[in-house]
Amino acid sequence: MGSIEEVKAGYLDGQAEVWDLMFAFADSMALKAAIELRIPDILHSHGGPITLTQLASKIDSSTPEISYLARVMRLLVRKGVFSEHQPSDGGEPLYGETKVSKWVLQDADLTLAPMLLMENDPVQADPWHYIANCVKEGGVPFEKVHGEDFWYLIPKKPKFEKLFYAAMACTSKVVMRAVVSECKDVFANIGSLVDVAGGIGGAISEIVKAYPHIKGINFDQPHVVATAPTYNGVTHVGGNMFDTIPKADAVFMKWILHDWGEEDGIKILKNCRKAIPEKTGKLLLVDFIIQEDGNKIFGDIDVRFDLVMLAHNKGGRERTEQEWKKLLEAGGFPRYKIIKIPSVLSVIEAYPL
Repeated sequence: MGSIEEVKAGYLDGQAEVWDLMFAFADSMALKAAIELRIPDILHSHGGPITLTQLASKIDSSTPEISYLARVMRLLVRKGVFSEHQPSDGGEPLYGETKVSKWVLQDADLTLAPMLLMENDPVQADPWHYIANCVKEGGVPFEKVHGEDFWYLIPKKPKFEKLFYAAMACTSKVVMRAVVSECKDVFANIGSLVDVAGGIGGAISEIVKAYPHIKGINFDQPHVVATAPTYNGVTHVGGNMFDTIPKADAVFMKWILHDWGEEDGIKILKNCRKAIPEKTGKLLLVDFIIQEDGNKIFGDIDVRFDLVMLAHNKGGRERTEQEWKKLLEAGGFPRYKIIKIPSVLSVIEAYPL
């Protein structure tokens, strides 16, 4: 047993951790508010540090509450989202952007702002309150709140649906830059590639842009592809991945199988297997692989996202390598290899033989 001082220190350390976890939501909600106020974009476009008064004057409001803004900025400065320094002349503190704030610009090519706004929208946030209830009784938290499955609900909420697909598009750009730069050998011998559940085509367009010899097929539900923009080298095809998947040399899926349980995942994989040549075809998955000790750069995002899946999707989950191996084998892909990329996700290249 340690000294009294050590016991007290451990007691306080544990208490401090609980307080920190208790109010972790405040960090995310403060950042959401800053994005909605376009503070990162205001600081970026100004080209240099700016006073709180100047910042408030650029917010889309005739009567901004500066004292509220100051309190939001104080937290986000402490979290490293924005910078703050006191000028030598003793004037107002000056606020500036950081490497963090540049990732939540709304007007940037690479941004995570839509994803953060979507995950903190009440449609997504409310189900978290029902996790304990579902541990006791079963069911899906999202369905407890909204009365129906995620995929059936979002077409009925056009504002959220637009936010959801903007979030998927922005993460596609971020992740796909890493995929296309690190997987040259993977794409070298592919003539045609179908992106299953590819949304409005952001991921497949990045691949075709980098590797123009590939004929790209963006495959999703008809009402989704109907809103997709035109991309050079990409054909949009509507359909249902549980029925059939367009034929191609290879199948690509990013962040799709984590939405589904084992039975549905196997059904999707078997359809993927039917869509590709038996001897030369392959499957490319871009998804989380849960690490036993977390990720050195991205920390606990894998197990946190597993709870996102628990809250929102029936059967949805993130998987360990062994769980991926079992699922792939059951779906007709007995061989695979993992390709590490500088991203929150990994690439799994799987083969039917």
